[in-house]
Amino acid sequence: MGNYRPRRVAELIKKEVSQMLQREIKDPRIGFVTVTDVEVSEDLRHAKVFVSVLDDEEAKEETMEGLKNAVGYVRRELGQRIRLRHTPEILFRYDDSIERGARIFEILKDLNQDEKETGQEE
Repeated sequence: MGNYRPRRVAELIKKEVSQMLQREIKDPRIGFVTVTDVEVSEDLRHAKVFVSVLDDEEAKEETMEGLKNAVGYVRRELGQRIRLRHTPEILFRYDDSIERGARIFEILKDLNQDEKETGQEE
């Protein structure tokens, strides 16, 4: 039962940061970003915000740099929107799980196609 609150706070942070990235943060370096997950420490003082960026490597690096610069704004806004004794330190982390999943899906699709072609030849 002790870890229920950090999960609840993580969900709130995920929702609020997603809204900020979609509507409020106007940094041209920040491309299309999806907040995939948020991990909050047990003491609620640190939050890792995992983001996915669907673009090339250079755009990903620019987006991560833009997010790094936006940390102060994000933290300040979270402090006003979520009532906590201490607003957590925000750390943006790149999450490549969506890319990995898409790559695995393509491999499986190719394997399936190869099986169909091999089956027709026999």
